[in-house]
Order: sequence, then structure tokens, then C-alpha cells
Amino acid sequence: MEEILKAIQEKDCKKLASLLYYKADELSEEELREVLEKAEKLALECRDYELYKLVVYYFLEFLDVDKVEEFEKLAEEEDTFEVKYHLADLYYLLGELEKALDLYRGLLEEETEKGNLENIAKVYHNMGLIHEELLEYEKALELMDKAEKALEELGKEEDVKQIRIYKAYITFEMGEIAKAKAELAELLSQNLDERLKSQIHLVFEEIFEDEDNYEAALHECLYAMLYGRDSEYFDVAFDALIDVVWQMMLEDRFEEIYNNIDMFARAFPEMKEFFEGVKAVALYKDGKIGREEVSDYITKIKDRRLLDLLEFLSEAEL
Repeated sequence: MEEILKAIQEKDCKKLASLLYYKADELSEEELREVLEKAEKLALECRDYELYKLVVYYFLEFLDVDKVEEFEKLAEEEDTFEVKYHLADLYYLLGELEKALDLYRGLLEEETEKGNLENIAKVYHNMGLIHEELLEYEKALELMDKAEKALEELGKEEDVKQIRIYKAYITFEMGEIAKAKAELAELLSQNLDERLKSQIHLVFEEIFEDEDNYEAALHECLYAMLYGRDSEYFDVAFDALIDVVWQMMLEDRFEEIYNNIDMFARAFPEMKEFFEGVKAVALYKDGKIGREEVSDYITKIKDRRLLDLLEFLSEAEL
């Protein structure tokens, strides 16, 4: 909460949008309402429509306050690419996929007439996401190819690599697992920043989890967390880890958990107590230690969110 309020005070819209995206569900209803009201004023003051999009989305999603019509009126008045682009993305977030596609098609026509390759690439990318959501994988890949081509013309190498990671993910979703792995391996052989490496390992994690190869999935979570340590991808990777451990708990694969979780305790000493708690829960469920020993580990955890997660994992059952 303090970090979010500090970003508001400093009028750091980009940081605030990132914090809201990853931390909104950790706030109480009262805290969230306070944050959103302040963030809404800041977004409109700075004309930051990415932030405004998230504010409108969270008002509706968590507080049942509908401000979509206000966004639509604003988009009509402003009539700029940025505001309409983020309105289309809001429709996507709300599950109104056809409305989003209609708006994107209009933007694509406008930006093509202007020859604005950067905006064209953005629209193709987001349209690809929607078709992937609709399970129309071939169409999604076609659109991602067009986005990639535009970005290559602009010389945006990092953005091209980002697109290729997502194309590999879609390839995996299509069932072409060997091809997806090969595409990801090729990307890993290139000069990448750590954020991109984290994303690649997150895709590998999903592939191995889908194959029920949980031990490999745990290793991929570790790599993704390590490479994502200084970015928002750390939280994404940590959530993926929790998902894998939850599935392993459900399937009684306790030995694999307690034989692998020490990796995380060593790699992230600031979360050592939590990972030791996870190990203790797995040992208890496997009949290796008693309930009192588990309680000893749990009492060491001071972070409320991590304690809640441990309780969630300990309740996993068939």
C-alpha cells in the first residue's frame, strides 16, 4: 500500500500502473477504493490512458463500479490512437472480444493510412492476443507475424524477440511442443536481457507442467524467478511456482516437493521461512514429521500474504 501511495505522490504513472497490475488483489476493499480514486485523478491529469484503463477495469472488477461509459465518452472526445487503443484493451480485459476487435480494426485502418508502423505493430499484436483467447491459433500466429514484420522494419530487436516468445507459446498451445521448445531454445542462444529470459522460462514451465513433468517445471520456475528478480516477472514466476506446488500437493507428490524446494530457499533467502514452511507441509503430508514441527515453521513467517499462501497450499487435497 505504501509503495502504491508513494507512486501516486510522485506522479509516477508507469510505476503506479505496474503496481496496480500486480498488487491490486492484495489490498482491502477500502484501501483499493482510496487508491483507485487517487489514481483516476492522476491518470486524467497526466492523460495516461494505460493507467486509466486499469483504474476503470479494477473499479468494475473489484468494486462493481462501472466507469466504462466515461472512458468511451473520453475516447470519443479525445479521438487519438492512444485513448482508443487502451479502450480496446479494456474491452479485451472485460471479455468483450468482438468490441475490442472492431475498435482495433478501425485503428488498423487509420494507422495504415498514416503509415505508422509502430502503432500498426501494437494493434496486430493485441489482435493476435484476442484470437489466441478465442483458440484461433493460426489466425493469432498470422497476426503476430505481421506485428513481427513491422517491428523488424523499425529495427526494434527486443520487441521482435518478445513477439517470437509469444509465437512459441502459441505453437505450444497448438500442440506442436517439439517445435515450440526448439523456437525457445533458439531464442535462449541469443543475446537477451533478463526479462526476456524470464519469459522464456515461464513458457518452458507451462510446457513441462502440461506434460506433468513437475520437477522440470519447478526448475523452470526457479530460472524464471532468478531472471525476473528485478522486474514484474518475478511475481508472475512466483505465482507459477505456487500453481505447480498446488498441483503436486493434489497429486500427493510430496517427496518431489521437499526434495526440490531447498533450491528456492537458498536462491531467495529473504523468503527462506516461507519455503521451509512449504517443505514442512510436504513432509507432514508424507508422514515424515508431526503437526507440531509444521507449526514451528509456520510461526516464523511474518509476511501475511506468504502465510496465507502457505495455508492455501496446506489445504490441498484430492
